[in-house]
Amino acid sequence: MRYISAFLALCLLALPAKASPLSLPVQPSTRQAVMTVDHSPWKQILSRYIRTTADGVNLFAYAAVTAADRKGLKDYLASLEATKVQALPRDEQMALWINLYNAKTIDIVLDHYPVKSIRDISLGGGLFTTGPWKKQVMTVESQSLSLDNVEHDILRKQWKDPRVHYAVNCASFSCPNLSDKPFTGKDLDAMLDAGAKAYINHPRGLTFRGERLVLSQIFEWYRKDFGSTDAEVIAHLSRYASPELKARLAGVRSIASYGYDWSLNEA
Repeated sequence: MRYISAFLALCLLALPAKASPLSLPVQPSTRQAVMTVDHSPWKQILSRYIRTTADGVNLFAYAAVTAADRKGLKDYLASLEATKVQALPRDEQMALWINLYNAKTIDIVLDHYPVKSIRDISLGGGLFTTGPWKKQVMTVESQSLSLDNVEHDILRKQWKDPRVHYAVNCASFSCPNLSDKPFTGKDLDAMLDAGAKAYINHPRGLTFRGERLVLSQIFEWYRKDFGSTDAEVIAHLSRYASPELKARLAGVRSIASYGYDWSLNEA
């Protein structure tokens, strides 16, 4: 019993401390001031290293990234972390958080490259955790944040827009495309729509096996963001589907299964 108690005590010590509530930087601003963020360094990285396959999948040439561009990426991330997010208009804030998430993900993969999957990168952040998502890896307005904080506590919670799932990229083949250009406040809505259409109309997001509808596991993991029933999820898919796909979805009443490929999105 003494040994069991000691083991349980060690497990408790290994558990991550309860996170304090995220402070003001996560709150969407209502300001309409004309303030923007310079995302041109990220634009350079994306234009140099994204390779688009014949069927529209954006892959990243990790092995080709130069030392100078790695430094440029880190400098860009530092500039985002130093930004006064609360001073930005709402759309600029959302664009910044998306770019920060995507750029930091690429940065982490490059720091540990070569890897076969981002899940092979274990940064800790909790008991039995895999992957880099729970570790606090950035600081914005004095708030230490993990990738999970950015995705779930900021983007999903504060904006409540399911299209965010087509914007953030987890460096995996089955993830929606890493955009080949930075998100900006000006183009935000159009880019979110484009990401949704690209993913839903690609077999990574939606496919049929016979008459059975098979979806990306994103639609299972974050089910409540897309709808509480199969019919509501299918209605969400139809909103962004091509005319041909929309017609086929009209005859579907349920989702048969889900799948996901965690292989690195490497060119």
